[in-house]
Amino acid sequence: MADTHTPHPKYKRVMLKISGEALMGDQGYGLHPPTVQRIAQEVKSVHDLGVEICMVIGGGNVFRGLQGSAQGMERTTADYMGMLATVMNALAMQSALEELNVFTRVISAIRMDEVAEPYIRRRAVRHLEKKRVCVFAGGTGNPYFTTDTAAALRANEMNCEAIFMGKNGVDGIYDKDPKAHADAKRYDSVTYDEVLQKNLRVMDASAIALARDNSLPIIVFPLDEPGGFRGILAGEGTYTKVHGGNGKSGAGEAA
Repeated sequence: MADTHTPHPKYKRVMLKISGEALMGDQGYGLHPPTVQRIAQEVKSVHDLGVEICMVIGGGNVFRGLQGSAQGMERTTADYMGMLATVMNALAMQSALEELNVFTRVISAIRMDEVAEPYIRRRAVRHLEKKRVCVFAGGTGNPYFTTDTAAALRANEMNCEAIFMGKNGVDGIYDKDPKAHADAKRYDSVTYDEVLQKNLRVMDASAIALARDNSLPIIVFPLDEPGGFRGILAGEGTYTKVHGGNGKSGAGEAA
């Protein structure tokens, strides 16, 4: 019975990447506090296992640089605005986590000392060693790079053992959009090269290549499934693993 409630986690340090849209709930824009609190509770449940957690949150619920650029805004300016949106989301997550007594640090790639720490790798590693959740905001600090790439970059810098991609409404990677195609097949596992060759929508190509070059597995799982994050760390639940190609890959039904 004790093992059921306190599973032995598969990984000791992980990166959790979620989109800004995941914080919207049923709203069309902005933050939905109950949804932020629910995700914070999921993070806490994993933190309670002793897992060291890094987080990167997108900014699409507030502003997306590519959309601004598509509407005529200068791309660099639009991207910087998107980075600022990620800081807002990181602060919201920090507030929700600390309400649950989980010590959290927001670490920004763009200096804004009044609300976040500047990114210093060794300091961030020390926070993790002290069991503080580190939320990395501001992307990479550079335009033309997405928060997916930021997640892969920080995960490698922090020596994370895996990237967990939390998705809403899907339980892994499919060969096509399962919401639009009833015959979509789910992959139990897939290689980095297959993701790139088949243009599977997991992370952008730069992030996939960075993960591949450093043999960093990517776990795609349903963020809206209660207990899903904790369950996968205990070796349970449904997910898709992106790996280096030594294992078997292929489409299959949900386990």
